[in-house]
Amino acid sequence: MILAAAIHVAVSRTSLLAEVTFSKEIAPIVFANCTACHRPGEGAPFSLQTYADVKKRGELIGEVIASRQMPPWKAAAGDISFQNERRLSADQIHLFAQWIEAGMPEGDPAHLPPLPQFTAGWSLGEPDLIVTMPASFTVPADGPDIYRNFVVPLGLKTDRWVKAIDFRPRARSVVHHSLFFFESNGLARTLDEEDPQTGFKGGMGAMMRLRGGPPVLAADAAEEEATPSTGPQNGNGLNPLENIGKAKPATFGTLGGWALGARPQPLPEGLAYRLPAGSDLILATHFHPSGKTEEEASTVGIYFANEPITRRFTAIQLPTAFGAFKNIDIPPGKAEYVIEDSFALPVAVQAFGVGAHAHYLGKSMTMTATLPSGETRVLLSIPDWDFAWQEQYRFAEYLSLPQGTVLRSRITYDNSVDNPRNPSDPPVRVRFGEESTNEMGAVTLMVVAANESLMPQLLDGYRNHFRQSLLQTPLFRLFNLKK
Repeated sequence: MILAAAIHVAVSRTSLLAEVTFSKEIAPIVFANCTACHRPGEGAPFSLQTYADVKKRGELIGEVIASRQMPPWKAAAGDISFQNERRLSADQIHLFAQWIEAGMPEGDPAHLPPLPQFTAGWSLGEPDLIVTMPASFTVPADGPDIYRNFVVPLGLKTDRWVKAIDFRPRARSVVHHSLFFFESNGLARTLDEEDPQTGFKGGMGAMMRLRGGPPVLAADAAEEEATPSTGPQNGNGLNPLENIGKAKPATFGTLGGWALGARPQPLPEGLAYRLPAGSDLILATHFHPSGKTEEEASTVGIYFANEPITRRFTAIQLPTAFGAFKNIDIPPGKAEYVIEDSFALPVAVQAFGVGAHAHYLGKSMTMTATLPSGETRVLLSIPDWDFAWQEQYRFAEYLSLPQGTVLRSRITYDNSVDNPRNPSDPPVRVRFGEESTNEMGAVTLMVVAANESLMPQLLDGYRNHFRQSLLQTPLFRLFNLKK
């Protein structure tokens, strides 16, 4: 096979090929990196749990792992390690190619490691609270993208702290992403009742209406309360402007979100989202019709914190508002369109995660941190962006970034015929917007202040950056957002 032949082996190929078997060398690779998704009931199209499963598709597997299409881990290797990395080493890819060339032998079943054990249905175990949309929503076979907000009563009598949320869409093929919010002032229920269909329509504009202005960092709510530990971050990237809207932090806030390719991950110890008593869960969901009518009724598993919540955290998104203020306007045929942003940290922080977002024209994503010493560290590099795999990457350990560190993001887009993911043939002009065929883009760093007392200064600094980004943009563009 060409794939295996391309691999240079410095010792006798015959002796090496004879030694590689499924039971001893290949099964550990597959079980550790593939089986979690490639098993019954999960999103992958076929199972990889047995020798027969893997041998049946051995050559295909060899090709997709050699090209690093699989396992789906888009972050490039660097000097910063992530939790739960699914990136295969060169040696592992080499072994798989040898096994294929040797005829994919099974080997001695006595050497086979035990099949991984998974909790049925929920990857983090049984949730503390499971809720489902009260009624299903029909996604038509054709038409433009749909932004719909679903109100799910929670019935909580006391405030709770949320460590993780597992989102399980019924119509997985048409759900692109869902952002999670809480709301307790009744406006969402009113909007739901007024709309004849399940839920109510709207994207960013609808969330702004619920908030009374741009959604704010839930951490800001903490500043109005008695203790400093009552607020996590806002995962949607929109931050408050002091002169727009009146904040009501206790009645509306974010709880994170889900996108294609994402897996639920608990927040680090001591961190959680605050969920006030009496709140409804709002699922702000983006649908992309697939050519087949689908019925969506998402189920959500919520995991509550058991440990004391001691620190607040926030999101630093560059560019702000998913690039809404960057005047994204990509000409047809443009193969290298770039947007960039930077932000100097006003205080020392500890970063614990990073993620990125763009649509089909996204080509590459980077975020770097230039320390006051002049050293530059790559926090995230995705050289081959894929709209279908939007992972939230958690650092293996907290990353300390001193005051004055400059964060820089760089996002490139490819609107040429050479982009196999380009939804338009021939390419057309593409501007900022929420539709999948529009574009947006941002890299988001999750941080805590190095000292809790510094959090107000950090939030003020980022608010000012948000404000300056807005002021450099014609105001009419703000109102081009989908309402």
